[in-house]
Amino acid sequence: MVDFKTKWKTWLSRMRSILKGDAFLCDSCKLNYGDVCNRPERPNARQCPDYLKK
Repeated sequence: MVDFKTKWKTWLSRMRSILKGDAFLCDSCKLNYGDVCNRPERPNARQCPDYLKK
């Protein structure tokens, strides 16, 4: 089981990424479901030519 400190650090890091604008593109892409996107970078792409904002 993951302790609170680890969960907090993970959450805090994720929020910093979102606020700075360098979060993963897949989280906000229209193609991020099922087998629609076949790119090897998925789900951690920071750059993608197929990116379509939701």
